[in-house]
Amino acid sequence: MTLTPVLTDTWDADRSWTLDAYRDRGGYEGLRAALAMPPGDVVQAVKDSGLRGRGGAGFPTGMKWGFLPPGDGGPRYLVVNADESEPGTCKDIPLLLASPHHLVEGIVITSYAIGCRHAFVYVRGEVLHVYRRVLNAVREAYEAGYLGTDVLGSGFDLDVTVHAGAGAYICGEETALLDSLEGLRGQPRLKPPFPAVAGLYARPTVVNNVETIASVPGVLSRGVDWFRAMGTERSPGHGLFSLSGHVTRPGQYEAPLGTTLRELLELAGGVRAGHELKFWTPGGSSTPMFTAEHLDVPLDYESVGAAKSMLGTRALQIFDETTCVVRAVSRWTDFYAHESCGKCTPCREGTYWMKQVLHRIEAGEGQDGDVDLLLDLCGTILGRAFCALGDGATSPVTSSIQLFRDEYDAHVSGGGCPFDPAAAALFPYPPRRQPLLAGGVR
Repeated sequence: MTLTPVLTDTWDADRSWTLDAYRDRGGYEGLRAALAMPPGDVVQAVKDSGLRGRGGAGFPTGMKWGFLPPGDGGPRYLVVNADESEPGTCKDIPLLLASPHHLVEGIVITSYAIGCRHAFVYVRGEVLHVYRRVLNAVREAYEAGYLGTDVLGSGFDLDVTVHAGAGAYICGEETALLDSLEGLRGQPRLKPPFPAVAGLYARPTVVNNVETIASVPGVLSRGVDWFRAMGTERSPGHGLFSLSGHVTRPGQYEAPLGTTLRELLELAGGVRAGHELKFWTPGGSSTPMFTAEHLDVPLDYESVGAAKSMLGTRALQIFDETTCVVRAVSRWTDFYAHESCGKCTPCREGTYWMKQVLHRIEAGEGQDGDVDLLLDLCGTILGRAFCALGDGATSPVTSSIQLFRDEYDAHVSGGGCPFDPAAAALFPYPPRRQPLLAGGVR
């Protein structure tokens, strides 16, 4: 397996985030090709390429664009979801830092294809450095004539607004993102109607992930056959695989879909020296976990699904044998309980109680029946929550119990965690100092 640097091709350039560096590597040639085609042909090219959404669900991108109703003379919108915030997911932020013009060019091509005259980029507000870099890239594109009135003399007009969200994981869900963009509280909407019919400001809207839109220019500049030559038949193309955790060289590895973790680990130097793989996530913390038995599962949507997990955002979190699976799942559950928007009872109450039970087990206060109680709570949430956050919160719990039930039972029967947390740390782990009591006594 070899790497396929497409979105990462410019990352080694001097000041790679600038317009000049991007154009030196062929940037905006895809836009020129697209503007020479009828909009419908651009949509068809993306359909023919087989490009699938890179934000998690993997829905065919061109098909999603095709869901927009015929034009009625009113506005329609493109909204780019840059609210990356799931534990382990870290591909869109590095992409926007290193090469934001990949996204900007993709936005112009997509907007031209769907008849959009005003596009929005919803960036997570905490990543201020990313927000500023995207703003600067948009400014450069305006000055160069890639945005604004009469783009490259084509008669096509486009404005782009970069919006900083307030930092809520739920706003990664497309309809909650739209509510937040409208100035409302970020909570998911009831569907139907779907955004393609009534999205931003109740107008037809396409919502796509950063990596999805950034992949469009390559399809137009290099062709459908070039794109389909990578990946698999049903999951074609390239993708960013984010390796983190107990791996020798963590980072972004851009490779064809269908590669395996075994191949990626070889490129990354393997699991940290002296240790062996215990479990890993194929698509972030909300996807059912895998073990060493799944090292050769092709990382494409169909193969990972057949192995009872989800490819998601290709966030490969690697954990070796020093990791307590109960502790890891407890930390993830803390996140989901904190980020639940509270709109529906199964997620709001279920994640809270899962958090309490996991804390009890980890603290050595677990009771007989607690593990089955966790499974019962997951069954109450799964398929009953208003959006996918609730379902995602159950995945690490149910999969970890299925794979490591004995470890949960050992916490309960042994009255505490048998693992040393310092052993799993990548950096020095000084013992926590006890707080001072009255009179300065510890």
